[in-house]
Amino acid sequence: MTEDQPADHPPDQPADTAPSLFAAPPMGEQERMVEAILFASADPVTVADLADRMPHGADPAEALAHLRRRYEGRGVHLTRVGDAYAFRTAPDLGFLMQKEVVETRKLSRAAIETLAIIAYHQPATRAEIEEIRGVAVSRGTIDQLLELEWIRLGRRRMSPGRPVTFVVTQTFLDHFGLESARDLPGVKELRAAGLLDNRPPPGATPDEDEEATGQSEMFEE
Repeated sequence: MTEDQPADHPPDQPADTAPSLFAAPPMGEQERMVEAILFASADPVTVADLADRMPHGADPAEALAHLRRRYEGRGVHLTRVGDAYAFRTAPDLGFLMQKEVVETRKLSRAAIETLAIIAYHQPATRAEIEEIRGVAVSRGTIDQLLELEWIRLGRRRMSPGRPVTFVVTQTFLDHFGLESARDLPGVKELRAAGLLDNRPPPGATPDEDEEATGQSEMFEE
């Protein structure tokens, strides 16, 4: 460019970069946007998804923090589910929703044990699950957990045969109101939710069953 030629853009600004024409909305308006998106969504929404929907320059993470504080003590809470967020009924008001909840079929003892092993040893291979349980894992048990979308296939192990691994899903965390697998429920919670039969195993009295549960809590860290 010669000295008498006009510059097409400021010298400190790249030719393909233009200043933003619109400033980010006020934080109060961003909160309303996040609130509307989460309210209308059937599934938990990640910060990245919020950022894609909101105007340029918006800060959905900060808006979530403000919104979460605003909903403290309310009938619904802004809850973190894995790496996403959703509105959920306050825990102390859950009894009001009992008539709305669809009864979930009970899992077999084998499915519960398999799910527990995957949750606490994820990623876990079929061979590792069988080694911990001491018995073979049937294809039907794995298929049932996959059908419920409580487990999914993980990465293959870099070992001979490259076996596939299993991990718990966000659907599993969301079902139990957990932020991560570190907050897994115990046997009592599963029984209260109707997912585990209250009857003791064959040949055991109720006292023996409770004693065995305390010694080998299936979901105990």
